[in-house]
Amino acid sequence: MPADLSADSVLSLILEQQIIESAEPVSVTTDLFALGLDSMAMMQLLLHIEDRFGIAIAPGEMTRDRFATAAALAEFLAGKQT
Repeated sequence: MPADLSADSVLSLILEQQIIESAEPVSVTTDLFALGLDSMAMMQLLLHIEDRFGIAIAPGEMTRDRFATAAALAEFLAGKQT
């Protein structure tokens, strides 16, 4: 059974795996790109998402809008899960 797919769980994954680092508090609506998310970090995140949630993401699906915040990413992933 896949792990919990909430915005909080996506944010926890991002922080646990040190995909981004911030001295300031990060919420599910924080702009991840403003915190340094780049194409290399997106690829790392993609691998962790596949491992933790069991959801494959094609490279063409990796858009700025979908990866902008933990909330946006969780919504996208939930749509792929159903």
